[in-house]
Amino acid sequence: MQFKENMDVYTFEGEKVGQVDRVVIDPQAGEVTHLVVRKGFLFPEDKVLPVDLVDSAEEERVVLRQDAGDLDELPRFEEAHYVGLDSDELARTEYPVESAQPIYWYPPYGTPVGYPPFATPPYPTHIERNIPPGTVPLKEGARVVSNDGKDVGDVEEVFSDSETEKVTHILVSEGLLFKKHKLIPMHWIRSVGENQVRLSVNANTLKDLPDYEGERRD
Repeated sequence: MQFKENMDVYTFEGEKVGQVDRVVIDPQAGEVTHLVVRKGFLFPEDKVLPVDLVDSAEEERVVLRQDAGDLDELPRFEEAHYVGLDSDELARTEYPVESAQPIYWYPPYGTPVGYPPFATPPYPTHIERNIPPGTVPLKEGARVVSNDGKDVGDVEEVFSDSETEKVTHILVSEGLLFKKHKLIPMHWIRSVGENQVRLSVNANTLKDLPDYEGERRD
C-alpha cells in the first residue's frame, strides 16, 4: 500500500470522507499504525483512522473496508485541555501565547473585560494527540538526512506491506543530491520524527540506489 498526503479517503460504498493528512508510524515496530484524515464533508475535525480499517491504498485513493463501522466514533487527532493553576502559579503567571484568554461579562453593562482584574484566571492549554505512545505522525515533506549529515530530500510517500502493515520503503523527492526520486528501504532508517527522518547510511550509498520509475501521486 502507498500512503501520501492529500490522497482521498473513501468508504467501501464510494462516499468521500476526507483526505490523508499524515501517516502515523511506529518506528520501533516499523509499522504504519494509523492515518490522520483531514476534516472534510463527513468529518468536521481531523480524525485518527486505524490502518487495519483500510481495504486498499494506491494511486489516487484510500478505500476503507466494508466493515469499517461508525466512522463518527473515530477519535480526534488533537484535543485541547485547559489546565487550572494553583494560587502560587497564578501569582506568577501572565498570559502566554498558548493560554486560553478568558472573557468576563462585567455587570451591569454586559461588556466583555479581559483579565485582570475582573476575569477568571488564565488556563494554559495542553494539546493531547490520540495516537499510540511511541508513534510518530509523519508529515509529507519531512526532511531526510543521511548518516553523514546531508539533506538528501523530502518524504513524498510511505510504502507498506498490505498484509503486515510493515513499512517497506519511503519515497524521497528529487533535489540537489538526487535528480530523480529514490526509494529508500526501511532498514536504512535510523530514526523517524514528525519533521525529519534520519538514515543509517551515507549520501554516497544513496546515490547508488536505482531511480524510482513507478507511479507517484502528484
